[in-house]
Amino acid sequence: MVGPFEQALLAAMIFVIMLGMGASLTPRDFYFALRRPQGLAIGVVSQYGFMPLIGFLMAVFLGLPEPIALGLLIVSCMPGGTTSNIFTYFSKGNLALSVLMTVTSTVFGVILIPLVLLIYASALDLEIPRENIIATLVILLVPVGIGMILRKVSANVGAVTEFFGSMLALFFIAFIAISWVPRNWQFLMTTDASTYFAAIMLGVFGIFIGYTFAKILRLHPRNARTVG
Repeated sequence: MVGPFEQALLAAMIFVIMLGMGASLTPRDFYFALRRPQGLAIGVVSQYGFMPLIGFLMAVFLGLPEPIALGLLIVSCMPGGTTSNIFTYFSKGNLALSVLMTVTSTVFGVILIPLVLLIYASALDLEIPRENIIATLVILLVPVGIGMILRKVSANVGAVTEFFGSMLALFFIAFIAISWVPRNWQFLMTTDASTYFAAIMLGVFGIFIGYTFAKILRLHPRNARTVG
């Protein structure tokens, strides 16, 4: 598990990362993303339509134990967060669309997550705290807004902020791996291979199906990468 100090450090790192991403955006980027909302709609459909179905099918065909199957299903229902924005940034996708998809899927998750889980896991009682949703929106939107303001005030400051945020994003990924893996090594070594396969292939199938679906509907390659 991640300790209180690491949680606080991660929150600060995420704030700076989103600040840097905000510095790479302008209001015009969001305007173009909203002017053609097909990508936004396809992203939400992929998140709450395809991903839970993939998780459910893998749990059934792999014969996963009930706790693992339930965990896989819950993970498949979770909306995209900061990490999805990081990958969008480095893959040269549509970052404005990614941020909007994250916010939209988080808000829709209040209704859709319990509904999807109810469909795939009968008699499941799951509460989604409103405080968590508000905190997610704040940690996403506030630094993005500040970053956009910095870019508006000074292009140089915006460029430096964007660069620092992108470098910190790489450190963020490495930090998670280095801090979490050693203390959970025994657990990782005793975990069944089917669990690893399901965890990896959930992402692989999700990326492939989301990208393919977006391409079939003739989204721009940049937007298709964002959805995937």
